[in-house]
Amino acid sequence: MRTRTLLTLTAAVAALGLTAPASAADTPVLTTTDGAAVAVGDVLDASLASGTAATFYSSATGTSGISCTKSAFTATVTDNPAAPGTATESLTSHSFDTSGCTANVVGVLGVSGITVDNLPYTTSVSSDGTVSVTPGAGSAIQSTVRLRTLLGTINCVYRAPSLTGTASNADNSITFTNQQFTKTSGSSLCFANAFFTAKYSPVTKGGVAVNVN
Repeated sequence: MRTRTLLTLTAAVAALGLTAPASAADTPVLTTTDGAAVAVGDVLDASLASGTAATFYSSATGTSGISCTKSAFTATVTDNPAAPGTATESLTSHSFDTSGCTANVVGVLGVSGITVDNLPYTTSVSSDGTVSVTPGAGSAIQSTVRLRTLLGTINCVYRAPSLTGTASNADNSITFTNQQFTKTSGSSLCFANAFFTAKYSPVTKGGVAVNVN
């Protein structure tokens, strides 16, 4: 009789729609602002936040180096577990349009190109907003900067073991601040270190902004 009463009560609750609410664990780390879950295989992209520039300065506190007003990235989601947790993406493209780049380095006339090498990189986004970018095994995060000088074009190659940024739902952004690259090859006109700062916003999926939960 007790078992039958319990089954009857359960059926009644279900009929009334009084089921327990979905737990927070049912929400994945990445969702769009309209509430949809971001699926594995979805493509995320972002350009620089309006009115900002991506900079490669020779020191963390200086203003000598390269500034670009046009930059964008594209990444494919490879895992999006329940929050709290860490979602992962494959960063397949990271570009800089040199039509928006300027240089204020002595002896440098302009920027011919900035190439992000060794792609794809693995990007992880944690519920606390921490963003990490790491290269493949045995590789490095690398950028090749081509500069125009009075003596012709020179190539400056910079490497970093990883990058760390911060995601914010306030403007659906990812920000990198003073991420240090070290010169591995290039002439004396290539500064020894390049400190990368940039803010990408909004990060979107199909034009809809993405939140981190």
